[in-house]
Amino acid sequence: MTLKIGPLTLQSPVVLAPMAGVTNIAFRGLCREQEREKTGTVSGLYVCEMVTARALAERNEKTMRMTAFAEDESPRSMQLYTTDPKYTYEAAKMIAEENMADHIDMNFGCPVPKVTRRGGGSALPYKRRLFANIVAAAVRATEGTNIPVTVKFRVGIDAAHHTHLDAGRIAAEQGAQAVALHARTAAQRYSGSADWREIANLKTHMIAHGFADIPVLGNGDIFAAEDALAMMEQTSCDGVVIGRGCLGRPWLFAELSAVLRGIEKPAQPTLGEVTQIIIRHAELLSEHMGEEHGCRDMRKHMGWYLRGFPVGGDTRRDLARIRTLAELRETLAPWSDSPALANDHDGARGRQGSPGKVILPEGWLDDPEDDTVPVGAEIDNSGG
Repeated sequence: MTLKIGPLTLQSPVVLAPMAGVTNIAFRGLCREQEREKTGTVSGLYVCEMVTARALAERNEKTMRMTAFAEDESPRSMQLYTTDPKYTYEAAKMIAEENMADHIDMNFGCPVPKVTRRGGGSALPYKRRLFANIVAAAVRATEGTNIPVTVKFRVGIDAAHHTHLDAGRIAAEQGAQAVALHARTAAQRYSGSADWREIANLKTHMIAHGFADIPVLGNGDIFAAEDALAMMEQTSCDGVVIGRGCLGRPWLFAELSAVLRGIEKPAQPTLGEVTQIIIRHAELLSEHMGEEHGCRDMRKHMGWYLRGFPVGGDTRRDLARIRTLAELRETLAPWSDSPALANDHDGARGRQGSPGKVILPEGWLDDPEDDTVPVGAEIDNSGG
């Protein structure tokens, strides 16, 4: 089961969703290693952390570090957050001219208040003309290259303001080569259940408007390989985007690749095997950002990795304070041969929270055809 996005052909229709502070070069490398070790190949698309178009165009030092790819990473996929056609064009043109990536995705799905209150993320597709202008700018900047532009968005702002059908059609009209839908509204954030029916509705809508050849990807509540199969069967979507389901489970992509390609699904890793994966993750982070920062960054992953395993509170507390790779290896050593399996390895994970009112700029809902660029809508790369 392959997925074609413009000139790119993926051997499995699986995409790693950009997640701030998670999908850096180390985590992507680990996911790719796991897939290669367990299935013999790397078949999906692994997207880097979201970067802001303006910061990239202005060569912000932090942003430039975030765009690093491994030498063997192919295709290289970069996601842009943007609210302004001008900076969109400049950033996309820079990516194309400097050969920084092989694929550009655009983020219109972030639901966090600091983004929506400025008219960005999942708030922006409500402004149809502005949304169209931004997508068109990225496509125009990559003309004559083999870099496809894709767009990710949510169902809408809230139950009364759905935007996904228009967003999919408009993106395709402006030249986007695929669209991805997180099947929640911004008001839902990550709470409740994703409504896969809206993915099916989007697929039907795209076909009805002459865009049957534009892949529709589904995102939301995929925590097991079987969930991906179920989503594709129920919605007729062309591929899946994996976010929270892979937290502490970089081997999930190997399972997805196997199931969707019709080969034997790898066995769930034991606790002993997971300890080695944790150490490898920390080593990769240390290579990327230095041992001190790498070990500190690794701390947030511990709860995800050890979920469902019989590891005591003292060990978990020690792992939440590690400072060196030696400390990490020593703390995990007693569990290195454990045959234990996680008791809820397919359970929901990551942030969930509760739904809430979406904070928008004053008057944002007054005119959906207004193409005025939101004032002060740019964010730093720590958001969403």
